Amino acid sequence: MSEKPFGLCVVVDDDEDILLAARLLLRQLFAEVKVTPQPQQAVDWMAEARPDVILLDANFARGATDSSEGFRWLGRILERDPHVSVVLITAHGGVQVAVRAMKEGATDFVSKPWANEKLLSAVRSAAALSRSRRQSIETKSAKTPVAPSETPLLGSSPAMARVLSLIEKAGPTDANVLILGENGTGKELVARELHRFSRRRDKAMLTVDLGAVAENLFDSELFGHVKGAFTDARADRVGRLQAADGGTLFLDEVGNLPLHLQPKLLTALEQRKVTPVGANAPVPIDVRVISATNLPPDQLGSESRFRQDLLYRLNTVEIELPPLRDRREDIPLLLDHYLRQYAARYDRPAPALPDDVRDALVAYDWPGNVRALRHAAERAIILADGATLAIKDFPLPRAASAPVPHVQASAVVEPVAADLNLDRAERQLIERALQKHGYNISNAASELGLTRGSLYRRMEKHGL
Repeated sequence: MSEKPFGLCVVVDDDEDILLAARLLLRQLFAEVKVTPQPQQAVDWMAEARPDVILLDANFARGATDSSEGFRWLGRILERDPHVSVVLITAHGGVQVAVRAMKEGATDFVSKPWANEKLLSAVRSAAALSRSRRQSIETKSAKTPVAPSETPLLGSSPAMARVLSLIEKAGPTDANVLILGENGTGKELVARELHRFSRRRDKAMLTVDLGAVAENLFDSELFGHVKGAFTDARADRVGRLQAADGGTLFLDEVGNLPLHLQPKLLTALEQRKVTPVGANAPVPIDVRVISATNLPPDQLGSESRFRQDLLYRLNTVEIELPPLRDRREDIPLLLDHYLRQYAARYDRPAPALPDDVRDALVAYDWPGNVRALRHAAERAIILADGATLAIKDFPLPRAASAPVPHVQASAVVEPVAADLNLDRAERQLIERALQKHGYNISNAASELGLTRGSLYRRMEKHGL
């Protein structure tokens, strides 16, 4: 099993279903995920180990919606460790609560019910920031190296050969790189490879999801603030640009940055200085910037959507990642890699993949690209009943099996109707609901007639 990128995550919430959901989701990032309904227990744990991230509920008392408890415990946690990253989570509150949370020291704010990909992105960035802050305090000369990825860039197609060639050429330079591509094509993997090839590889690589940063918090998030800059600013806070000093800053979803905020980023990159909120003097920074967006080039080139002077600053080198449907010859290699990887993870023998099933998977367009294929491979390992995989183990839309004459479209539906084993039928039904709704837990649970918590418990039961 591959080494996890981070050490410890602590989740504090009074809802047992939320604790279960968070533990299942976050264990892919952390070697250990501790959960508790008691904030005091989380503070006590901090005496034994330093968490990379604490996810903290904003309301604990029955009927509470004002987040006052969350802010009180946020203060106590930061008193214990001013450099820990705290992500506040709540089902009640909007921009006002988010702004207050960030001003009082929270690293990020996530609303419940959360989108899994957004929570993972927020927590991953928070953990990297926490480590970078500590390294900045403890050792001025060293930063946390980028965590090794368990998902390498794979492919021998001409399209991928060009991408890998550009990485090898641009990586050792300090040139800013703009990565274009659809969702799921692996833009963050390319950014990590560029960092790994660079002279900055022993320093930090920090990620900022610009699509998730509230406009009110942009200055504090990117540039930081000083103690006393505003109410409850109890300590200096290092912004992401300064925290990445000497290393690489990955600006994900840069195309989502509002037009009126783009000049601030441009100025910082041009002057190579940042001025924390409340500070009198700028702080010099030395960062390499790698950006990514799923915006098509025509939208990115529109002045009404993106400043062209900022675009020129970001795309000294431009790398466009092809969708998986445009490099089908790489699909067998990717399938073999992920099937072996997940067989090892779940301690199962690597199953055989018949030619007809492989052909059906190669013929499928994979609208979610490599990310969707990876998830499909993991599900196949979990769902397979024997030593040989069948098309039914890959819950693709019916049309996906059409190109293979002897794989009937009805074969995807047949197992539930024919298999009268309740456990297997439940597992397959849940898997199909998740697939249908793109793993949106709320929508899948609604269609199944379950609560989110009930669905999470069944997912854990079936190893999903």
